[in-house]
Amino acid sequence: MQQEVIIAGFGGQGVLFTGQLLSYTAMDEGKEVTWIPSYGPEMRGGTANCTVVVSDEEIGSPLVKNPTAVMAFNLPSLEKFEHLVEKGGTLVVNSSMVNREVTRKDIKVVSIPANDIAEELGSKRSVNMVMLGALLANMNLLSFEAVERSLEAHLPARHMRFLEANKAAIRKGAEYKATEIQ
Repeated sequence: MQQEVIIAGFGGQGVLFTGQLLSYTAMDEGKEVTWIPSYGPEMRGGTANCTVVVSDEEIGSPLVKNPTAVMAFNLPSLEKFEHLVEKGGTLVVNSSMVNREVTRKDIKVVSIPANDIAEELGSKRSVNMVMLGALLANMNLLSFEAVERSLEAHLPARHMRFLEANKAAIRKGAEYKATEIQ
């Protein structure tokens, strides 16, 4: 089975790290994987997205036209990628940063106030892990246990103090379920 995920938001929201974590987890689990980052010249505040393809078999192309899932961290990302999600796919939307409803009715939508949840957990920078938890809970991609093991194995040493907060954020995000396809 092959799954394609586009993760998109502003620079500084942890978009690229989220994609790297999915990629490392897939590799650690013996899957085939590609990760393609795309970002503007700005370090923070500019646009950033990445595409992750995870497969049980060799991946023919890392390019994705209609991903099985999109994580939209902000309104510009929702505007850019909502229409691309494969019919029956999953769209995770950070409702803390998006002020409109999703228009598609043929996809699963997880609307999650990720910024608010991260603040409640005491770590504003864990928005990406909240979003990741929601994604993992709403599609058959990778297990929570595998992601947590990879987080532990691949988190830079200077960020190890955030390990437990990241795990808690993933678990909290997993509490949000998608709306049914109409």
